[in-house]
Amino acid sequence: MKWNLKKLTALSAAAVMAMSSMTAFAQEAETEAPAADVETVQLNVAYMPNYASLWSVLTGIDQGFFAEEGLEIKLWEFADGPSEIAAMEGGSIDLAYIGHGAHKLCINGQAKIFAPSSVHSTDRIIVLPSSEVTSVDDIANLKGKKVAYNAGSSSETALNGALAAGGLTLEDIEAYEMDATNMVAAMASGSVDACTAWNPYSNQIMEMSEDAVELEFATDSVNLSSWICLPQYAEENRDILLRFSRALYKSMEYASQEENWDYAVGLYAKQCAKDKEACLVETGDATWFSADDVRTGIEDNTMQDYYQRQQEMFIESGDVEGEVPLEDYVMFDLMKEALAE
Repeated sequence: MKWNLKKLTALSAAAVMAMSSMTAFAQEAETEAPAADVETVQLNVAYMPNYASLWSVLTGIDQGFFAEEGLEIKLWEFADGPSEIAAMEGGSIDLAYIGHGAHKLCINGQAKIFAPSSVHSTDRIIVLPSSEVTSVDDIANLKGKKVAYNAGSSSETALNGALAAGGLTLEDIEAYEMDATNMVAAMASGSVDACTAWNPYSNQIMEMSEDAVELEFATDSVNLSSWICLPQYAEENRDILLRFSRALYKSMEYASQEENWDYAVGLYAKQCAKDKEACLVETGDATWFSADDVRTGIEDNTMQDYYQRQQEMFIESGDVEGEVPLEDYVMFDLMKEALAE
């Protein structure tokens, strides 16, 4: 059975934005001014409080790459991708970073992907002793147990993958839908037996729940994170997307290098008021694309294959009804143009 603790509706978008504004942080790089003929544009950009969301955009702000393009970036914190897309639909957010789970909304036409960010091929589930799960081999013991997840996000994707590994479905467990912050509290109190969360929440759960165990399992698909905007925004603001993308790829080229991870983590820790040493573990969460990775990946169809495999997974899970041409929602042409300049 499924208990909805929180449902995202159109009316809630305004409330989400109001809460986000409390943690908004205007980032203005102190670098050389853009060319005189470049219009300065302020962009409201949505992020989630983890390294995967912030590694490249904070680097671009700090290094002055966005300022060189005449872009002033104002960052707004959200808990998940669906909330970000709702805020974009409400007109308060221009661009956003999303994790794997929210990509199904792009496939279904709600947003367009204009740049990839990272990829990983494993997922994690956190279990308490009450789950009777001690390893990936006995995930089937989750049958009848209480499991928390965040619908529409990478959390739901991870849960479905974990259950499949144990020969189970959502119908076999007591699935509790909640936001990531409530998941931390639920695990700490023992009111659920397991959950699928992402950083920083998974780290918080592990710190607060001494008996918790985080299990990693391989998946049959790829888990991507990307940068998105609404379809109408893409039609009306291609030049701005090109400028943002050029700056983003410079940032990715720099921050994707392992010798610069410490620097990027420092920016992330400062932005989210976290301990830097504790944040360093998040650098192992994915493969961080460099600009060259994206360029060569498009040339040899690696990127196209990533998004195609991702779509097939959503079709298999029933989140997407049927095959959609990649070009309908992934802006490969803009990626090529931005990388060629």
